[in-house]
Parts: sequence; structure tokens; C-alpha cells
Amino acid sequence: QVQLEESGGGPVKAGDSLTLSCAYSGFITDHYCMGWFRQYPGTEREAVAGITGERQAIYIDSVKGRFTISLDSAKNVLYLQMNRLKPADTAQYYCAAIVGCTRATLYRNAYSVWGQGTQVTVSE
Repeated sequence: QVQLEESGGGPVKAGDSLTLSCAYSGFITDHYCMGWFRQYPGTEREAVAGITGERQAIYIDSVKGRFTISLDSAKNVLYLQMNRLKPADTAQYYCAAIVGCTRATLYRNAYSVWGQGTQVTVSE
């Protein structure tokens, strides 16, 4: 059973950097994809970035050039490096996984395993 646990969220100021981590376990195949999503109060969860086990990565336009998704399969950790943070990045961030995936996707419904989330709050 795949399990995910996020960490690294917290309060920061606009322009700061923050790195989120997602410790994962339970994959029995090398063919998997992982992603980061975020959710604003009262809205649906939206994709931020996705990555495959082969390190193919994709991003939504609003974070391109500021956020970097990466995967350390030796440590079983997924990262989201967030630079030049903006108040609009304030949200609950979740990591997610797809087992048996070979192409990175931002399609929320493709992800079947979710972490509990970590809050990121960016102030002016």
C-alpha cells in the first residue's frame, strides 16, 4: 500500500523560498508518477507540478520558473522547491501518486493516493 506524508510547510514572506517534502513508501513498481497539488479554501484541489519515475516533469504556467519538482528515489522523497513565493501561493499543499504511470500528468482524477497536506502561508 502506497503511503505519502508531506512536511515543510509554514509561514513565509513574499519573495522567500520554501521546500516541501513528501516521504513515500509502498511502491512495488518503478512505473509511477507523483505530483504536487494545492487547494485554496472553498475551491477544488488544483495541480501544481507532476513528475514521472524517469524525472519527466511538468508544471502549471503560474509556477514555471519559480517552482521545481524533484524526486529522490534513493531516499523515497518527493520535493517541491518553491522560490519567489507570492501571497497567491498561500494554500494547503498535497502530494499525490499514481501507480503504473509512465507519463507525467496534471490531471487530478488520475491520482489515486494522497497525502494529508501541509499548509503554506505567504504574507506580504
